[in-house]
Amino acid sequence: MIHLTLQSHTTVRILMIGILGFVVATAITPVYTTLAYKYHWWKKQRTDAWSGGEATVYNKLHAEKHKRHIPNMAGIIFVTSIALITLFLNLKRDQTWLPLAGMVAAGAIGLIDDIMNIRGSNRGIAGMRAKVKFLLYSAVGLIGGVWFYEKLGVHSIFLPGIHEWNIGIGIIILFWFVVVATANSVNITDGLDGLAGGLLTSSFMAYTFICAVQGKYALAAFCLTVVGALLSYTWFNIFPARFFMGDVGSFALGTALGIIAMQTDTVYILPIIGAVYVMETGSVIINRLSKKLRHGKKVFLSSPIHHHFEAVGWPETKVTMRFWILGQMAAVLGLVVFLIGR
Repeated sequence: MIHLTLQSHTTVRILMIGILGFVVATAITPVYTTLAYKYHWWKKQRTDAWSGGEATVYNKLHAEKHKRHIPNMAGIIFVTSIALITLFLNLKRDQTWLPLAGMVAAGAIGLIDDIMNIRGSNRGIAGMRAKVKFLLYSAVGLIGGVWFYEKLGVHSIFLPGIHEWNIGIGIIILFWFVVVATANSVNITDGLDGLAGGLLTSSFMAYTFICAVQGKYALAAFCLTVVGALLSYTWFNIFPARFFMGDVGSFALGTALGIIAMQTDTVYILPIIGAVYVMETGSVIINRLSKKLRHGKKVFLSSPIHHHFEAVGWPETKVTMRFWILGQMAAVLGLVVFLIGR
């Protein structure tokens, strides 16, 4: 008989919870798909570019895709799966309460936005106003920051070379910034079939390892639950996509990723692990500034940058898979920096 050590039991439990994430998400998928196609949960094609003005290049590249009527807000599949598994099998006050609450709250805001988009007009970007969304997501970030500061008693951050830097109540502002920035960056990146799903899988896989090394096993199991559920989602989202995650998915997981970076005290490596999200968001900012400062001239043909590569002739699948490779390498590099920092 093989006797497993306590650590082996913990590892097996984490792995089984990850597998369960895949199984539950896969089981929920037919229910979502039936409802989505029955009630026509199609996303409206946007006419405004991220960097301002008309999205002429984007519309030219993706006109046929929108004619196929692909359902939106499939993020409810993995948000529901992760929430159920965490509530019944992996709920721990000091580890999984906060990312679960943040994920569900951000997902709920995203869900409302997606519903408004589906029921809205075809003119402009149907859905919630950008300022309203920003205020709502900011509220999630600030409430989470207060909980982080007051209930978990975190007042400092780790920086290589400086070690623990006590910033006191400033941790609330940092928490807010990290969560809102990460959520928005993931949302911007979610623009091609399979792109965000593959990138987020790499990011959460990296944080599974980080949490396990730190002995935060419940948080590691949470991250692996996300990985399992995302793999199920990506199975159906790869080109040609059967459905899109929508804001309910991208904002929920972006929020959870930012919270986990704060909980593991690894904010300094989040931009490395999430290098592709940084690149995508940076391309939007660069194009927006360029259009303002250079009389309408753009640096990239379209932004986020994945659309630029489409515009220069790369097939959508090539862009997606090459960005997946970049995301995987970024995740490994982040882990290297994390281990050196320890």
